[in-house]
Parts: sequence; C-alpha cells; structure tokens
Amino acid sequence: MRTVGVEEELLLVAPETGEPRALSAAVLARAAHDGTNGDVFEKELHSQMLEFATHPQSKMAELAAEIVRCRKEAARHAGEIGCAVAALATSPLPVSPTVAMGRRYQWMAEQYGITSNDLVLGCHVHVSVESDDEGVGVIDQMQPWLPVLAALSANSPFWQGEDTRYSSYRSRVWQRWPSTGPTEVFGSAERYHRRVADMVATGVILDEAMVYFDARLSRQYPTVELRVADVCLHASTAALIATLARGLVETSAREWRAGRKPSGHSVSLLRLAAWRAARSGLTEELLHPATMRRLPAETVVRALLDHVGDALAETGDLERAQEGCAELLRRGNGARIQRELMARTGSLREVVAECVRHTQE
Repeated sequence: MRTVGVEEELLLVAPETGEPRALSAAVLARAAHDGTNGDVFEKELHSQMLEFATHPQSKMAELAAEIVRCRKEAARHAGEIGCAVAALATSPLPVSPTVAMGRRYQWMAEQYGITSNDLVLGCHVHVSVESDDEGVGVIDQMQPWLPVLAALSANSPFWQGEDTRYSSYRSRVWQRWPSTGPTEVFGSAERYHRRVADMVATGVILDEAMVYFDARLSRQYPTVELRVADVCLHASTAALIATLARGLVETSAREWRAGRKPSGHSVSLLRLAAWRAARSGLTEELLHPATMRRLPAETVVRALLDHVGDALAETGDLERAQEGCAELLRRGNGARIQRELMARTGSLREVVAECVRHTQE
C-alpha cells in the first residue's frame, strides 16, 4: 500500500485583529524548546507562515489524526507567544509580508522582486512510488485530474482586503513564479530529469527544489508530490485531498504500467482547466478532465471518484472519500465558508477569527 504524507502551511495571525504576524522564528523556537514533535515544523519563505510535515502513513485514518495533532501543536506553540494559526491560503486582511532570514530566501527576494512578497499558503501531498520511471508515468497520466483537487481544496477568496471573485486566488498568484503549473508529457524519467537540469542551467531558478510543477518528483523522498491544493480550512478536507491523491497516483500508475497513453491535452488546455477550477471552486462549472468541456462541479467530482474508485476500494477508502466529497459539495469548501462568514458578519476580522476556530475542528 502506498504511503502518504502531507505538508501544510499555516498563517500566523494576531488573535485580537486577525492581522498576520511575522513570528514564525519565535514559534519554531518554542516548538524546538518543547521537544514534542518539534521536528515536524519548519520555516517558510515568509515569517507570517508556519509549515508542518506529517510522517508517511499507509492508513488514512492515522494520517487524518496526525494532521489534527500537528494543527493542535502549532496552535499551542503559537498561543504561547501570543498569536494564533489559521488554515487560510491567503490573508483576508491586508498584509505586507516579511521574507524570512537566510541566504536562499534573500536570493529569491532579490531575483523575483515583488513576486516574493506574495503571501500564499498551500497543501502539498506526497505519495510513494516505486521508481522515478513510475513517478514520471504517474505525473504524465494524472495531469488533467489535478484541477479537480484544486477545486475541492479552494480556500482563498480574499486578497488584500477584497473579494477576488475567485475561489482559489492563491493558485492564480502562485502562477507568477516562473516554474509553476501543468507540464507536457515527459515520457520517461530521463526526459524529466533532463528538463529539470535544463531549467536549472538557465539560472532563472536556483536549483531543482525551485521546480514548482503542479506534480513533481520529490528531491528528498521516493514520492510524487502534488502541489495544486490550497491549505484546507478543515483538517478533514486535507485528509480527503490526500486520500484522493493516493487513489489518483495508484490509478495513474496502473494506466502507465498497462501502456495507456496519457490524455494528450495540451498545456494550454490544462492551464484553462486550472483557471476554471480556481475561479469556480465547487460553486459553478469545471472542465471535465476527459473532454475539457464545461460540466457542473458535482458531475466532475463524481467523475474523479469513478476514475479512482477501484484504487480507493482496494485500500478501504472509497466510502470515506465518497462521504467526504458529498459533505464538501453540501457544505462548501473553504472559499464558500469564508464568503458566508463575510456575508453574515460584514467583517474580515471576524472571518479570520472564525477560521482560527475552524482550523482546530
């Protein structure tokens, strides 16, 4: 059974105002001093962010429990220095991000200018693969389905105090970086690695770690890393995204082993599907991965469940995934919940305060 790990980036905010706080170094120091799971927390590009990474898990219930546990630990450490954590993919309130200290981050700030001031927070899912060849075969096969995961996770409707009219504005801001987005079919691990080496050789990116494809081979682990999701408001949604990601990797691996050709959709069409998912989330239409034509979001989500159904059934995750998707379609993803909170309270500060509470649920 394939193992799965999740990396989540959380927003540090002032409990009283909801405004982002540049206190990641202090929170990390508290976590290190505490000595309990301190090794799961890491700094990120901006000092208003705190990242954690779960351990690889083969049982999705255990992964879900670890996500909850890490969120609670992050909240505890943050609370000890007077701030809170919110699972928000962008800050609803205006923010002037602070680039963290370190040679790498300072190089990025110098190289990319104003782009490095974009404070966005994602959820990355690592799924184990047997080899680089299998991993690249998976990446080639899964591309059209990734926007569906993005729509399910969408949790960033507000930017600098305004409603963007997008469900996932984080994903649109993220596209400003030079190495992001969907990829063409590679066909082999050798071609994948050659492409990455050519990208690094341009000098536009610093190293292989800055190849930010929607799905890529991990540098550190024998995994495929899916990077399309917003950080999810609820831990249960993050666990659902991880469950669907494993099903998608397993299904794609089987297609690759069977010699099935990838969809052949151009990067241009894949980018349009990603844009549609970012704009609509689950409230309107998405592009169906097979036809690249508009259909209701519920229909496309059902298509994803059908596509990965056999793989999910074999790991005992099908019913959990079906129930999770049905709940998301009924209740709404993070973007819908944020907008409903704004409509009810009329205050982005109240939106953040409520989302702090949702983060712990």
